[in-house]
Amino acid sequence: MSSSWRKISVAIFIALILLCAALIVINSVNSTPLTAQQVSDEFNLPLGQSMFENDSIVGQSNPVEVPLLSNFGFISHQILAFDLQGILMTLSTGVVPFDFGTVSSGGIDTYGNVVDVDGPGFLTMENDKLIVKSPDHYIWGYSTAYTWLERTEEGVNIVENGTVVKSVPVDQIKYLNYSNDYYNNETIVNWYNYDSAVGSTFILEKGMTNFDDGRNDVAASQVPLIFGQDVVDYAAEYPTGSPILLYAGQYTEEDGETYGTSLGSHPEYGDATREINAKQFVEAWNGTIIPPNSTSSGKDYVYFASASDSEAPGGSAAHGVCPSARALRAAVLAEGFGLPVGMDGSENAVLFGYNPASDITVTNNHDYPVKINMWTEGSGTGMGIYAKITRYIPND
Repeated sequence: MSSSWRKISVAIFIALILLCAALIVINSVNSTPLTAQQVSDEFNLPLGQSMFENDSIVGQSNPVEVPLLSNFGFISHQILAFDLQGILMTLSTGVVPFDFGTVSSGGIDTYGNVVDVDGPGFLTMENDKLIVKSPDHYIWGYSTAYTWLERTEEGVNIVENGTVVKSVPVDQIKYLNYSNDYYNNETIVNWYNYDSAVGSTFILEKGMTNFDDGRNDVAASQVPLIFGQDVVDYAAEYPTGSPILLYAGQYTEEDGETYGTSLGSHPEYGDATREINAKQFVEAWNGTIIPPNSTSSGKDYVYFASASDSEAPGGSAAHGVCPSARALRAAVLAEGFGLPVGMDGSENAVLFGYNPASDITVTNNHDYPVKINMWTEGSGTGMGIYAKITRYIPND
């Protein structure tokens, strides 16, 4: 490029900067700036919605355009970006992209796109400014029924987020196309025929609600898109309403308390059955992640064999779960947690009337998540049973 052209380019650039400054002054004198609340109302912005880098806060790829004459100062952000093509389009069409920089304080560029956000942020307002907040160290919420079947006199209704979307007669239930790792069409048919009455419900899909950071509820179809399929799979394993760790940023795993015991022998209850139940308890609790200051049970869809016991209500109990429960109880108490609901301090550990998987609950009183790890070693009456707490310590 010749020196003359460089001088011309510099002159043009300086002129644009001066024009930009003049426009800002003129606009500030001759117009009343919109507030973030007014902009939110005007463009129906989805406050509380989860958003990622490069998303548009107005839900569209093209920038929001407003009349140039009443928003002349907005051309300044095109000038500052040296967007010559955009400036020409603005001058020729009489409309200018809305400058979201005037009503935002972070995470949003002047065209309304999400920037400088790592992970699933969300749109909100702080101090009357729009902001897309990056996630804290962790995001967690609670699973909630989103799509379910409700039995009626004539068959079932398919209900989505509280609204009946379809009624299915009895002879068509066998054709319903819903399934996951824990139920399928046959499960649904058996539920209808043997385990339900009018008004009974069968949960098909789960959404997320009551987030710790206050963001909006997330529909079942959006959970894998925002938080990943692993979250869907985890939520399916646990009772509806369980706390779910949805996102974890930078953290360090730290070994917490570990405790071990052995199965022992009680032939009066059948040691083979007891071994099965001990392993089922381990299966129910291994991998359970409890978010900060929240309470979780073990998994759903874990079943236990019964052994005769004249002292138990109904004459039978799931013997064999108590050694595993003692290992879990010792680990969580040593971690500083309270006695799990559904347990006591005796040798038997698990109270009658509590499902050892879905009814017992552990409360994490730390300000960071913990994971419960359980496993067995060996077999028979000498089988070792172990419980370990892993702490998810946030990196500063």
